[in-house]
Amino acid sequence: MAVSCGLASGAMAQVVNDCDWQSAAANLAEPWEDNTRTFSEGRVRLALIDTWEPASAAFHILVLSPPDDELGIRQCKMISQTSSLGFTGIEFSMLEARYDPAIGLIFQVPGFEYANDGIDNTPIGLEFTLNQATGAITVEKFLNRE
Repeated sequence: MAVSCGLASGAMAQVVNDCDWQSAAANLAEPWEDNTRTFSEGRVRLALIDTWEPASAAFHILVLSPPDDELGIRQCKMISQTSSLGFTGIEFSMLEARYDPAIGLIFQVPGFEYANDGIDNTPIGLEFTLNQATGAITVEKFLNRE
């Protein structure tokens, strides 16, 4: 599946934050077995988070991954539309992953972002990379997915 057609230049930019109350197990989107996936022999886990509110921007992507801290606990990050809003929707069943030794894990997933008017939500594609050695996560948003 090709997710991207053009880079978005909209005012809202996606962010990667440390996990907080939004990442609680109670917010894992149901059914869990359809909304979580593992990679790298189980060291990396992605999960769809549904915080219910605000209803128009309640979906986030949880990333559990190396590097581990001094206790052996993986880092926990959340990918969101902004620091306070999630996405209107994430089509988690369409998540694709590949590995590039020069970059790391590369993920693509289609979704929708909240439009300022609250009516016409914009279809988007997200591509994010994970460098397991450093823990760096970068996210790009694309419009007009195919």
